[in-house]
Amino acid sequence: MTRLLGALARLRPVLGICALALLLLSLSRLGLAGWHHARVTAVDGWAPVLLQGLRVDIASVCLLFGPLAALLMLLPAGMFAWRAVRGVAVVWLVAGFTLLANLELATPGFMQEYGLRPNRLFIEYLVYPREVLSMLVGGRPLECIAVLVLTGLAAWGSARLVRRCWPPDDVPLPGLPVRAVLALLVLALAALGVRSTLGHRPMNPAMLAFSSDPTVNTLPLNSFYSLGDAVRGWLRHEDSAQALYGELPDAEVLATVRRDTGLPAAAFADPAIPTLAARTPTWQGRPKNLVIVLEESLGAQFIGSLGGRPLSPHYDTLSRQGWAFTHLYATGTRSVRGIEAVVAGFAPTPAQAVVKRQRSQHGFFTLAEVLRRRGYDTTFYYGGESHFDNMRGFFLGNGFGRVIEQRDYRNPTFVGAWGVSDEDLLARADSEFARLHAEGRPFFGFVFTSSNHDPFEFPEGRIAPYEQPLHTRDNAAKYADHALGGFFARAMASDYWRDTVFLVVADHDSRVFGRDLVPIDNFHIPGLILGGGIAPRRDDRIASQIDLGPTLLSLIGIGDATPMTGRDLSDPHISLPGRALMQYDRNFAWLQGEDVVVFQPDKPPSQYRYTPGTGVLRPTALSPALARQAHAQALWGSLAYDRGWYRLPSAR
Repeated sequence: MTRLLGALARLRPVLGICALALLLLSLSRLGLAGWHHARVTAVDGWAPVLLQGLRVDIASVCLLFGPLAALLMLLPAGMFAWRAVRGVAVVWLVAGFTLLANLELATPGFMQEYGLRPNRLFIEYLVYPREVLSMLVGGRPLECIAVLVLTGLAAWGSARLVRRCWPPDDVPLPGLPVRAVLALLVLALAALGVRSTLGHRPMNPAMLAFSSDPTVNTLPLNSFYSLGDAVRGWLRHEDSAQALYGELPDAEVLATVRRDTGLPAAAFADPAIPTLAARTPTWQGRPKNLVIVLEESLGAQFIGSLGGRPLSPHYDTLSRQGWAFTHLYATGTRSVRGIEAVVAGFAPTPAQAVVKRQRSQHGFFTLAEVLRRRGYDTTFYYGGESHFDNMRGFFLGNGFGRVIEQRDYRNPTFVGAWGVSDEDLLARADSEFARLHAEGRPFFGFVFTSSNHDPFEFPEGRIAPYEQPLHTRDNAAKYADHALGGFFARAMASDYWRDTVFLVVADHDSRVFGRDLVPIDNFHIPGLILGGGIAPRRDDRIASQIDLGPTLLSLIGIGDATPMTGRDLSDPHISLPGRALMQYDRNFAWLQGEDVVVFQPDKPPSQYRYTPGTGVLRPTALSPALARQAHAQALWGSLAYDRGWYRLPSAR
């Protein structure tokens, strides 16, 4: 018995760290649940959050420290006494605990911005340390300092605990066969703890989801587990829609998607590119120029004419002079998601946006490729570094001939964490458009703003602040509107105005989160088409970002065949009900009228009634036909990407 107890004594440092980790994770979860106490209480969620949370925490510590416990059990006495062995064990335990602590400390800031625990987006941001560090240090300096200090304290405290718990080197031990059995038992218990179930599938986030509130559903997780699940799905390609939502026959998906374009079946004549179809453009004259201004994080909540705060006097004035969409919805919550929808007309998927995916870096459809083949100058205008989110690589590989970025501005009036100010960006774009027009060259300019991004840096003295201090989200939105107004004042006075169609649209809303599985109100964005020949109108139809590409080509007089599955909103013959599609992390929503069908991973679809502006989804009976339609649309993006269907025929 003494020898058996001696062997078990080797587990003291591991058990000590595990106990400390369980305490840390439980306290963090309790704090997060207390922060969202009204939402947790509204779904009777305290017991599921805390009890299921303990289950997740046990799985996490078993995964992190179980292998080390088995190794310590196996080591002979002489090797166990080596300083190197002790050093490796201390580093393993302290690093594991510090990682857990750091992720929990980073969680409140991430959750405040996105409404979820750290997920794949958290990992994607780590690829760009300079931009992200500039954003955090500039916008959240105290939070950064607190996270660093507390992470350091966690490392120091856990190291002291491990050293105090380390057993003496001379404790009596049983023979190797007994230690081997004990090590196997430890590994078996750790494996059972990681699986956390005797069922055929191990525990996963879908099993733990118990409410229609996505924020509450993430509370039982810890951030290490949440990130680990995101990485696992990424590496195993489980973020394809088919793997998450279930499959449908390809023929049914294609038939549904084609029908939703509003085009006749005869329009689709290329079996190699099954959605390739030509459209008769609305404008029948000489093709016009095209300018898209993609506004960073400018959701409807910042637009007075859409019922938001009074931060957009210039946009509101412009909306009375052009074609203003009142119920336009973004497809996602990231800039790259907005880019793929607006520039490529591509439907969202639960995977990364195609801007960053490997097989879409060349030969993937964009508006720029269509217009480049027509002899247009195709340029991406940005105030920051275009390598961020792989924008430069994607654009130059798919139809854009030039990229103008931060290094191309001489003596800008203001430079912040995300590059030059919107005024510098838009002034440069205006000068380029004027030059190209004077040279007689048609152009497509894609302009992506950045001033309305955390840490919300912009030049002083330009606006009357909406609030104090100056560098806040609302003031940045007001500055973005100021810069937009100046650009259009110059454009309307220019020679190129009458020959150009302009689109102003947001990439996504800011801080997208809510109580529903998909917070639809936070996908509501402004959209406005202006230019020579564009009559003022207010369009109250529900529309999606993927509809903008077909509509713009129609308005500038380009009828070339494209694989876009959105609708030409200028076509008077399309009488289908308005609809929008939205991807929120791994949930997909199909909005049609007041009906919303939501798909979650490994769960049956659910249906709700939605009233714009309320932010509430009310459960209702599932319509099998609508669910089938939504299912096909949810699968389309992944299917088209996997099969290489979203492209143009090779140029002849």
